[in-house]
Amino acid sequence: MLVRPSEPVRRRVRGAASRLDSDPRLLAALEWARAWLPGDAHYGDPLSTGDDPAGRVAAQLAPLAATRPSVLREVGLTALQVWQAHAGTEERTGDEVVAVLFTDLAGFSDWTLEVGDDAAVRALRRVGVAVEPLVRRRGRVVKRLGDGLMAVFPDADDAVEAALAARDAVAGLEVDGHRLHLRAGVHVGTPHQLGGDFYGRDVNIAARITDAARPGEVCVSSTTHAHLESGRFAVRPHRHRRGKGVPRDITPWRVDRTRARRSPA
Repeated sequence: MLVRPSEPVRRRVRGAASRLDSDPRLLAALEWARAWLPGDAHYGDPLSTGDDPAGRVAAQLAPLAATRPSVLREVGLTALQVWQAHAGTEERTGDEVVAVLFTDLAGFSDWTLEVGDDAAVRALRRVGVAVEPLVRRRGRVVKRLGDGLMAVFPDADDAVEAALAARDAVAGLEVDGHRLHLRAGVHVGTPHQLGGDFYGRDVNIAARITDAARPGEVCVSSTTHAHLESGRFAVRPHRHRRGKGVPRDITPWRVDRTRARRSPA
C-alpha cells in the first residue's frame, strides 16, 4: 500500500525544492553552460522564439525569469537551445546567401472594406491553398503576413520560379466576382536569421522591391538579376528605378518567363 507523506514532510520537500530551484551556484553554472553549448545562448526571448512547438514552449518558460530566477527554467531553455541548434534553426549571423520572397494581393485591403470579412477569409483560404504548396516545393515559408507571405530560398532561380507560379495560380481565382491579383518581389542577400525568422537590411529591401511591383507583376532586385540563370527569364528594367529605403546601387527589374518557356511543349 502506498503511504502518503505527512504534511510536515511535504512542506520540507517543497522548501528544499524551492531552495534548489533558486540556488545561485546552479544558476551561474547553467548560465556558463548555455554560453558554451551549441545554439543561441539567449534563446527564450521574443526574437529568438518562433511559432514552432519548441518556440511556444520557450515562450512559456521565459516569463518565469521576470518573477524570480529559476534553475528549472534554465534547464528547460538549455535543452531547447541545444535542440534548436541540432534542428538547424539556430541563430545565423548573416553569412548565408538566400533569396527572400515577399508576396501580397494587390488592392486586397480596399476590396475587403467593401465586401466584409467573410469574403476576405474565403479569398485568403483559396490563395493559401493555391500558393503555399508552390512556395514550399522550392523554399520555406517564414511567416504569413495578412494577405501575403515571406519565404526564403537557397537559390534565386527557384525563388523567382515560385513567385511566377504563385502569380499565375492566383490569376485564375475569383471570389464573389472579384478577380485576385498577386504581386511579388525577390531580393538576394545575407539576412540575419534568429529563431524561425529573418531580419535586417536585405529583408527590408525585399519588401521594398515588392512595393514596386504592380498587380500581377513579379519584381526582382538588381542583385537578384545578377544571380539568375542566363536566358531562363525575361528581365526588363522597371519604370520605378529605386524604391524608398533601397540603396542607390540596387534597382528593381520586372521579370517573367521567356517566350520559349511560355509556349507549350
